[in-house]
Amino acid sequence: VQLQASGGGLVQPGGSLRLSCAASGSIFSINVMGWYRQAPGKQRELVATITSGGSTITANSVKGRFTISRDNAKNTVFLQMNSLKPEDTAVYYCNAEVLTSATMAYNDYWGQGTLVTVSS
Repeated sequence: VQLQASGGGLVQPGGSLRLSCAASGSIFSINVMGWYRQAPGKQRELVATITSGGSTITANSVKGRFTISRDNAKNTVFLQMNSLKPEDTAVYYCNAEVLTSATMAYNDYWGQGTLVTVSS
């Protein structure tokens, strides 16, 4: 199973970015998908998660500015980021809890990370 994240980049404060993460491989089903981020010198933290049924959890620090969504048919999760602030600068990682066809057991998988830099 591979998770391929894209959409990061440099944006000015107040701007927007949309991250995407597509899962591929021997996937039977995906339970929770999510986004985490790690700023320089800090621990990785949860940004938002979404279940296959559409239930979401969003960190207080981004609530009202970031929206997570997913396309179950394409095994893809998105993160729409609006009103970006310099403190949102971090490497953003996608995560998925995947039930594989080979093992028929759920395991966690991580994408390679995509850098978001918010600066004027």
